[in-house]
Parts: sequence; structure tokens; C-alpha cells
Amino acid sequence: YIQIKSKMLGRAFAQNSLRPSMAAFSSRVMFVGGNWKSNGTTKFVKEHVSFINGLQFDTDKVEVCISPVNIHLQMAKEIAEKKVIVSAQNMSAFKEGAFTGEVTANQLKDFGINWTIIGHSERRNIFLESDDTLAKKVELALASNLNVIFCIGEKLEEREGGKTLEVCKTQMDAVVGKIKDWKKVVIAYEPVWAIGTGRVATPEQAQEVHDMLRKYLAETVSKEVSENTRIIYGGSVDDKNSSKLIEQKDVDGFLVGGASLKPAFKTIIDACMKHNIQITYSNNPFPLTKKKKK
Repeated sequence: YIQIKSKMLGRAFAQNSLRPSMAAFSSRVMFVGGNWKSNGTTKFVKEHVSFINGLQFDTDKVEVCISPVNIHLQMAKEIAEKKVIVSAQNMSAFKEGAFTGEVTANQLKDFGINWTIIGHSERRNIFLESDDTLAKKVELALASNLNVIFCIGEKLEEREGGKTLEVCKTQMDAVVGKIKDWKKVVIAYEPVWAIGTGRVATPEQAQEVHDMLRKYLAETVSKEVSENTRIIYGGSVDDKNSSKLIEQKDVDGFLVGGASLKPAFKTIIDACMKHNIQITYSNNPFPLTKKKKK
């Protein structure tokens, strides 16, 4: 029996049927970001970062990122273990100079911060940051070798008016020409009507937009960028809905708001670990992994 099995395996490898096929799997690593917004005290930072340090996750399958306010970045960075990414929530649209209250991309990099969020709906709608301003930020961030979580999403009236895809495309059009290295960019689809409202896009609604974004990247940039760029969902993500959302084939993780401040963050990370896209083997008579649902 062993000899027969050995011969079968030998023939399979010789015919490439047991070798990994690039078409058979996605190289996208899940991404879970916690946007703490203007929340937290030094006591909270110490306790919550320590809690996240204790979570069990494989960084080859899911990257975990936390974004405290700027004055807590140093403390978070000192406490966080290497497996936990610490990100800024925002950055200046200018280089160093007479811009009171602003923190530049170079200053974040010099401080040891390698990630920043850009374009969150609260920056767009409360602080009135335009597409042009956000494009400048993306360009400066990438020029300073920062990684970017770029947020897009429609308002309720835009969704009800059937303009969701149009709005998201317009927001992407503003930055797509500024990005040279797409490995340094994570796109976060966050419908404005679902942020902090308790309402959440259905898995089907999220997948529709993520699928559109992947097709957009294929047409505007390249098929390779489309297949490899991570597109995550944000908008009232919690421990109850994350497992269903992550089953969608084009949802690569989450940007989490309120739930990232609670123990529920663990459940969301676990959901991504469980449904992470695994390497599968084409024509493998002895399957080693389970494919993600499509």
C-alpha cells in the first residue's frame, strides 16, 4: 500500500498536480484594524494593548493593527508586541513647516510609526477634507514609506439614490494615480451610514462593493494589483456580524471602530483567522486545506 501511495504521489508531483498553483490561491493576508478614534486614557492604553498582546493569531494569516490618538502612539508602541501594528489615525497634507497642530508623514516615520489611516469619513465629512487633499496625503505618506489604510464609502442618501458605486469610484479616482506601490495600501470600504450607527451593510452589500473595487483595480491598474490588494470592510463591525461578513470572497478583513475598544476585538480577529484564504493545491487527490467559501 505504501509503495502504491508513494508512486501515486511521485506521478502527481511529476505532473505538477500537487504543486501549488498561483491561480489556485490568493496571497492576501487578512487585515484587522482597530480605529480607536478620540478614545482612551493612558490607563486604557496600557490595559488594552496588553490584552491585545495576549491574543493568539498567526501574522502569516492575519495582521492586527491598532490606531490610538497621536499622544498615545509612543505608549502603545512601547507596550505592543512586535506582532501588533501601531498606526496613526491621520497625517498632514503638508511637509514640515508653519502648520500649527499638524503631524507630517516624515515625523510619523521618524517616530517609528509605519502606518496611517487616510480618508476616514469623519475626516471627509466633519473636517471637510476633499478628495484632492486626501490625494496629497496619500502621495506624501507613500513618499515617506508609510503604509496607508485608505477609506472610502457613500452616505445614506447616495446609497438610496443608487450612487454607491459611482461615489466609491470617484473617491478611488482621486488617488489611484498617486500610488506606485500597491503593496503598501489597504482599501477600507466604510459606508458612512453604517459607521457608529449600529446599522451594518449586509454581507451581500459589502461583497457587491468589494467586487466592484476589485474589478476597478483590474481595469484601472492591473489584474495583479486587483488580486493582491486587500480590501477590508468597516461600519459597525462587531463580534456578532464579523463571521458572516468575512465569508464573502472579496472581504479581506475589517476596520473596526467601537468594538476594537472591547474584548469583542478578539472575536473579530478569530473570525478572520478561521476564514483566512488558505493555500490550496490544484487537482490534489489528498486535500490539505479547505478552500474559502465563494
